[in-house]
Amino acid sequence: MNMVAISSVGAVAMAALVMVVRIKASAKPTNVKKIVLPPIFMSTGALMYIDPQFRLTFPEIIEAIVIGMFFSIFLIKTSKFEIRDQDIYLKRSKWFIVILVGLLFIRVILKSVMSSAMPYTQLAGMFFLLAYFMILPWRIAMFIDYKKLYKQLHGA
Repeated sequence: MNMVAISSVGAVAMAALVMVVRIKASAKPTNVKKIVLPPIFMSTGALMYIDPQFRLTFPEIIEAIVIGMFFSIFLIKTSKFEIRDQDIYLKRSKWFIVILVGLLFIRVILKSVMSSAMPYTQLAGMFFLLAYFMILPWRIAMFIDYKKLYKQLHGA
């Protein structure tokens, strides 16, 4: 099995995990830590760029960031909070799962197409950057929305 196929299977597994976590998260109140920590933890993946094999050219960096930020729009649009029982909860959205599966499908197709044009290490570097810049704006938007509701709830 080649590295692109292995990483695609990994992406599917991660997407399934995100869906399960998202469904469970909507049953419990949220807080700043739950919003802010995932991109911080994910940022350690950037250590891959220490190895020259994973490094990207400037156009590849821009392309990955722009596509990631474009994809984040769909996540932002499907992530809303609500106040229930004097706590802030993430609303369940059927569209979130549809969007997540759609984005995963697009990423797997892109990875398959691009794997013939570049080494899998560079491809991994691009897709890490794409994923990070898909998650970072989404989490920033969630943080801003959460803070608005927090102020409304606590009058601060």
